[in-house]
Amino acid sequence: MQLFFIIAIGFPSFISSLHAQIAIGKPTFPFTQICANPSFNTFDVNFSFTPTSGLTAANQFIVELSDASGSFATPTIVYTSAAGAITTSPAKITFSVPLTTSGEGYKIRVRSTAPAAVSQQSNAFPAYYKPQDSQFTINNSVATAVYCTGGSYVLSIDNPGTGTNDSPLKYLGLTFNWFRDNGPTALPTKVATAVGGNYSVSSPGVYYAETNYGTCTSNSYSNRVTVTSSNSGATAVITSSLGNPFCSSQGATVLSTTQGSTYQWYKDNVAISGATNQTFSAVAAGKYSVKVGFGTCDAAASIDLQEISFSASTSVSSTVATPIVPGEKLDVITTTDAINPSYKWFLNDIQIPNATAASYTVSTKGKYKVVITQPGSCTLTKTLLFEISYTTDPNPFPDVAAIPNMISPNGDFINDTWIIPQEYVNGKDVEVVIISAFGDVVLQTKNYQNDWPSVTSPIDFKSVNPIYYYIITTSDNKVKKGSITVIK
Repeated sequence: MQLFFIIAIGFPSFISSLHAQIAIGKPTFPFTQICANPSFNTFDVNFSFTPTSGLTAANQFIVELSDASGSFATPTIVYTSAAGAITTSPAKITFSVPLTTSGEGYKIRVRSTAPAAVSQQSNAFPAYYKPQDSQFTINNSVATAVYCTGGSYVLSIDNPGTGTNDSPLKYLGLTFNWFRDNGPTALPTKVATAVGGNYSVSSPGVYYAETNYGTCTSNSYSNRVTVTSSNSGATAVITSSLGNPFCSSQGATVLSTTQGSTYQWYKDNVAISGATNQTFSAVAAGKYSVKVGFGTCDAAASIDLQEISFSASTSVSSTVATPIVPGEKLDVITTTDAINPSYKWFLNDIQIPNATAASYTVSTKGKYKVVITQPGSCTLTKTLLFEISYTTDPNPFPDVAAIPNMISPNGDFINDTWIIPQEYVNGKDVEVVIISAFGDVVLQTKNYQNDWPSVTSPIDFKSVNPIYYYIITTSDNKVKKGSITVIK
């Protein structure tokens, strides 16, 4: 009886282990490549698993798609079955590919959730989603183009084009193959693959473009353009009125090119809208080019326009606040290759008096900046930002009973600023005025923050213990007056 009891207890555990795992076979599919588009994006994958009795009622089958190189490091889920929906083997699942699919080496795998299992990887296959799959135009549908011998001609995909032209430039992420047509008896020559919609032709021929959908057949191709060269000898050059590099603080530099009959300016190979004159005013560095039409041919010129500049940095982070302990002092040091630079330091957008060195010692939290200026014929300015925070932030509005008549701003965080009762501070519509012994108003505010004196409103220690006078006026015109002795 005792032996029978042990077997009875162990038998359910044995049955449970049978349900703890399944094996999923290698996925197969009826296609050799996926060429999806907005009107067709459904594909089947077949797989087998065993034993079918190993599934639980909560199980889901998930179809995962690799990246374009076949890696499953970050797979994309393209289908998830409902819990318990698939119980027989072999099984078929219909899925759709993401709109960003583009490559030659995708793979598929299938996994289950209850129990957890993963299939082998499928054979590799090309897959593309074609958001644009119709003919488009280049060169404004003009079938011919001429460039000057020794020069070049820029062919461009039209956007939005003419008539019903469906320009592929309207769809993000597409790349394009440019071809030279070698006639009806020879295969075309691929001359370039480009992300942008331009190709610079420097040899005669018949050219066209196709949207790059790999091995998938496509109707996304352009008209043919016959490009020829002319022996007119025309050439084009570009000059910069402020030189190259130019000084941006002096304003825009005027780019001028050779006189022709038509012009089109480009920046970083992108046509500049409306830039169709002999000159163009450039305000930023970049690669500028121009296509000049001479009637019988075109010529192109380019210039890599640079700005005069200098580099600068500080010894603290520009992106994350630097913490200090209340009472701590931190030297912030600038490094720059500017010639004869000058410096201005600011705290919370207020210039700090007498802070004009390459370094500054901070002891107060807040948002700082240093403005570095390089003087000379080309005055340049660079602003560096940083922030200082406290590791522990003292209460700026403690509950004090009386208005103090003495402070000692020595940086020990004890009686450093003039702390007055809460009824007069922090937006209570109470005007606080502080006047020096010489009658100068050093502070006037209706939102006193218990922060006088500060680095932006320092004490002038011309005498040992200077005396200041305060006038506090409440919203109901009650006035309190007195003096404040500052101990160094």
